[in-house]
Amino acid sequence: MFKMLKYLKESKASVAVILILLVIQAYCDLALPQYTADIVDVGIGQAGIEQAVPKLLRQETMEKLSLFMTEEEASVLEASYLLNEEGRYQLIFSLEEKAETERLAQTLEIPILILMTTSVQEQVSSDTLAEMLGEGRLTKEQILQYRETLLEEYSSQNTAMTSQMGIAFVRAEYEAMGMDLSAIQTDYLWRKGGRMLLYAVVMMSASIFVGLLAAKTSAKIGRDLRGRIFSRVVSFSDAEMDQFSTASLITRSTNDIQQIQMVSVMLLRMVLYAPIVGLGGILKVMGTKTGMGWIIAVAVGAILLLVGVLMGLAMPRFKKMQFLVDRLNLVSREILTGLPVIRAFSREHFEEKRFDHANKDLMGNQLFTNRVMTVMMPAMTLIMNLVTVMILWFGAKGVDLGNLQVGDMLAFITYTMQIVISFLMLTMISVMLPRAGVAAERIEEVLALECSILDKEQTQDNRLEAVRGEVRFEKVSFRYPGAEDNVLEGIDFTASPGQTTAIIGSTGCGKSTLVRLIPRFYDVTEGRITIDGVDVKDLSQYRLRELLGYVPQKGVLFSGTIESNLKFAGDFITEAQMEEAAQIAQAMEFIQSKPKKFQEEISQGGTNVSGGQKQRLSIARAIAKQPEICIFDDSFSALDYRTDVVLRKALHEKLTDATVIIVAQRISTILHADQILVLDEGRIVGRGTHQELLNSCEEYREIARSQLSESELEGGRG
Repeated sequence: MFKMLKYLKESKASVAVILILLVIQAYCDLALPQYTADIVDVGIGQAGIEQAVPKLLRQETMEKLSLFMTEEEASVLEASYLLNEEGRYQLIFSLEEKAETERLAQTLEIPILILMTTSVQEQVSSDTLAEMLGEGRLTKEQILQYRETLLEEYSSQNTAMTSQMGIAFVRAEYEAMGMDLSAIQTDYLWRKGGRMLLYAVVMMSASIFVGLLAAKTSAKIGRDLRGRIFSRVVSFSDAEMDQFSTASLITRSTNDIQQIQMVSVMLLRMVLYAPIVGLGGILKVMGTKTGMGWIIAVAVGAILLLVGVLMGLAMPRFKKMQFLVDRLNLVSREILTGLPVIRAFSREHFEEKRFDHANKDLMGNQLFTNRVMTVMMPAMTLIMNLVTVMILWFGAKGVDLGNLQVGDMLAFITYTMQIVISFLMLTMISVMLPRAGVAAERIEEVLALECSILDKEQTQDNRLEAVRGEVRFEKVSFRYPGAEDNVLEGIDFTASPGQTTAIIGSTGCGKSTLVRLIPRFYDVTEGRITIDGVDVKDLSQYRLRELLGYVPQKGVLFSGTIESNLKFAGDFITEAQMEEAAQIAQAMEFIQSKPKKFQEEISQGGTNVSGGQKQRLSIARAIAKQPEICIFDDSFSALDYRTDVVLRKALHEKLTDATVIIVAQRISTILHADQILVLDEGRIVGRGTHQELLNSCEEYREIARSQLSESELEGGRG
């Protein structure tokens, strides 16, 4: 959760706008139920009369009301109305002014109750009381005492019934004055309905903009995370790459980020919105004064209990989900990339079982979590329906007793559903958060991994303005991270410009590891490697690799064209340089045979060319760069003998000024090298030319005996 918030923090402006829009949306959403209640209770039930405060009063009605008021109440009444030209008293303020309206309503409540109650008319009419007061037969104090006696009789009347009596009084007064009650009702319904429509439009607009901004923000988070992971992985040395499988890195860059992106949208749309609506709904419910707030507490408690049980069952499986997806991707990738080997060994059935096992593990985990979560929606629906039944049951009793109006009960149901659904939204997102949390942790593992090979703050690139290309190993030793023993020990030699240095030895003796130290794919453990006397660690990685032309053991081509692959080093490579490189690498013949020549498409991984063609294109790519130092890591193994000979001859003739380092398995490839280094168990056990090593190095002679005939060996010694 906190990692998700960290990602959202990078888009603070958008999140702030979304939060404002959500508040607007929630305000409109929470306002609509009250408008519905007003239309039902006031617009329909009260004929559009909102308050027990008449806007117009007849003179005789004003006198009757004043008869049952104290002097203070009478002054409030007189101050609220003004006699108009028609001889009627008109309210001097709008009913929208809450404070003034409530004050006047409280003033009118008791007199209206007395006037509207039948029992008053049975004892004595208000007209008779007024006559007796005018004739002096009755004092004001006696009338007020009479009022207190009547109030004791009406004390059992509840507030809702008193309010309805007030509305009936206003309605009767309007009818007596000949006012059109139908027009009053229609006007009220239009006003309330218009506001409801306005709120609905504003709520819809806010929701649309929130969805748009949430989608853009989450997409930006996904884009930035993919970019950061890609940049970090590209900067990794081989030591860091060894900590993650390719399948795992692909899963982290796609599936894991997709999880975060999806949850980010829900966080912005649901998690932020749910508490706003939930708290607003609770405040609204408290304002309804229905006395049914305990039902909400029961509903929320039931939901929390249900979610707690389901989360306790499902949470461990959700945490395991990403691991199982990762494993399935790993197995799939291994099978697909190793398909020729699998077929050659007739292991299809075994691999199918292995894939099926990984697939069923993931399926079983998903089925369990889905079954658990499937219970949630029916259970939530049951809880909401039971809550609705409880509200209707107890609300109907309140309506029957006159304590509650139908509209208020409908509003209470709506607010309760909003509160329950807000908790439901939070619980739904809590289902997805564990997977997103695991995904975020896996992404952070990549982003937090510090690269072991970094440029120094002050590099010495300026010392290599005029590059000769002399490579020197000075007592170099190397061990892989976490290993106890050195792979290379005390390597000391110089590869000079214009010369070819060859490295040969048995499988696993450290040949490829040695040349991978030059471009700093790994850093030496002891000693140092220099180029023209400058330690490679003192150079920036860009400048160092700018000097090198590197051809790996396995030729790697990229999707595109032959031209794009040969010009992979940059646009500075001219057409002439590209063609010359292809000529040297003996690739021109098969390139010219293609219909589109250099524009021929290369599929992903170079699967539409043979192994030898792929290797020749890889060699041409390195030569086209015209580097000062060329490194060929067993790059001639897929070439036939004739092509090998011609290619080496072309290299010798064309790369006269470059330092050439060749790792080879075949002695025929390095027969004419200026210097041959023989490696055995990570140490140099022989160095010299082919003839010198045949005479002085037993390890070299063993390799030679396995590859050359007796006549070739005798000729070499001679």
